[in-house]
Amino acid sequence: MPKNRNTFSFLARWPRSAASRAVHLGWSWVQRAGAVTAEHPGRLRFGAIGAGTRLAFPQGTVFGEPWIELGAHCIIGEQVTLTAGMMPDLDLGPDPILTLGDGVVLGRGSHVIADTTVSIGSDTYCGPYVYITSTNHSYDDPHEPVGKQWPRMEPVAIGPGCWIGTGAVILPGARLGRNVVVAAGAVVRGEVPDHAVVAGAPARVVRSWDPEKGWQPPLRTPAPVPIPEGVTPEQLLALAELDEVRETP
Repeated sequence: MPKNRNTFSFLARWPRSAASRAVHLGWSWVQRAGAVTAEHPGRLRFGAIGAGTRLAFPQGTVFGEPWIELGAHCIIGEQVTLTAGMMPDLDLGPDPILTLGDGVVLGRGSHVIADTTVSIGSDTYCGPYVYITSTNHSYDDPHEPVGKQWPRMEPVAIGPGCWIGTGAVILPGARLGRNVVVAAGAVVRGEVPDHAVVAGAPARVVRSWDPEKGWQPPLRTPAPVPIPEGVTPEQLLALAELDEVRETP
């Protein structure tokens, strides 16, 4: 009896297992087919989209594409919103409103809302659920609902080489310099100098680079050792397996 019961259990599980594999294979195909690239833009007609750039499927809200320019080799995660203008089907003039440099990464669920100009410099990496906007609600009239009052708009400029952590918010008028680190959950407004680390809400500079003294306050961990030139992926894997063996009691 136990043997028969195991046989029947296997037969009962087999259709579910096959269906699961079919669903995963089908979804992988949909993701590949639904991704947006320069060669396969689908319904989206960006002002520019560079070679190697890919918008993962499913995309978030995207409108104002003629005024959105994406550099080469950008990675746009799933459910990322990219908008130019306050609403679809507006004529925004001859110049781009939202520009991404080469190699920009926008993590899953991020939003970039460009009612006026927003520029993100090359090789800037954003974690998931980052919110960047050039528009903010106003509340000047205490008798009118905030959502019905005309918003304020200020350009946003993010320099090249920045790292923006998960859940950070970049507010209208923010100007980030080169190689700025924004801590997870920070709310950034105003100007941030080159080579600074900001954290908090509102964000403030918590570490900065001095050409003579280095990072101030000093880093608490040693800098990572770069991988020597010529090391192959197979050699790195072998080293990792060797470390695991050494750590095993």
